[in-house]
Amino acid sequence: MTIMHEKTFSVAPMVDWTDRHCRYFHRLLSRRAVLYTEMLAAAAVLKGDRARLLDFNAEEHPVVLQLGGSDPAEMAEAAAIGAEWGYDAININVGCPSDKVQKGRFGAVLLKEPETVAACAAAMRDAVRATGRNTPITVKCRVGVDDVDSDEHLERFIGQVAAQGVRTFVIHARKALLKGLSPKDNRTVPPLDHARVHRMKERFPQLEIIINGGLQSMAECREQLAKVDGVMLGRAAYQTPWLLASVDAGLFGLQPPVDDRIQALERFIPYVEARLAEGVPLNAMTKHILGLFHGQPGARAFRRILSEEAPRNPADIGVLRRALDAVREPAAAAAE
Repeated sequence: MTIMHEKTFSVAPMVDWTDRHCRYFHRLLSRRAVLYTEMLAAAAVLKGDRARLLDFNAEEHPVVLQLGGSDPAEMAEAAAIGAEWGYDAININVGCPSDKVQKGRFGAVLLKEPETVAACAAAMRDAVRATGRNTPITVKCRVGVDDVDSDEHLERFIGQVAAQGVRTFVIHARKALLKGLSPKDNRTVPPLDHARVHRMKERFPQLEIIINGGLQSMAECREQLAKVDGVMLGRAAYQTPWLLASVDAGLFGLQPPVDDRIQALERFIPYVEARLAEGVPLNAMTKHILGLFHGQPGARAFRRILSEEAPRNPADIGVLRRALDAVREPAAAAAE
């Protein structure tokens, strides 16, 4: 097995999904995965409840803060705050296609404005340096957007932004269609173009190019890592999280942090108990583990207990223990 210590594996930022509870659980499954926050609007960071938006657990490192915005001053101030909060990198969202994001003039629409992204990156770089930190600024973008869909444009975009010190580009290998497709459809309908991402790595060998989009397995990740510097999984990692337990061994030749799904859940319970004591509703945490036992005996009962009982009993750790029993007993029977 090739051990790719210089490569990276990441879990994609996903709104309403990759919150701090999700990230803590994912860290139990992989020590090497780079984790991302949900996208936060820079204006929200400046004006909102920063502790609620930005707090994370020390165990989550390495963790990246993703920001959305197009105003260099706002992005710079938010980046400085994120760096001082302790994030390992600050990522600019140039990929989200939602109507709300378009109205705010950020996300995928900015692929048409490389000079705006470059200005934001430069301002963010300088603001972070002024804090005394060297937290890197990175970019996550699409391969194209609407009719702006060519190797030449993507190359020009990367070149202009890289000139401001950005060394890492996460490229979602689908273009975004800003009219006529929902954000959900934009994740599946535009065809994948992994080859364009590979060509960007060939064009910019000095940059870290990470590929995102359509990857479902460790075998597919290894295949991509022969051509780019890193891989990022989104829905596959979230919906079937046990996939993450194969990252450390499968990509980095390291011992996985847990032996099985039941051990992972047992290690999650103390975290859940601590958050319940702080007033976090049970369902806010258990929603992230519904797919843990996908394809295993007892999985249906596990999901049913959590889906039905956790919302009705928001402070009862017993719900999670009953769900664990629903899979522990079939697992023990299968091992006999």
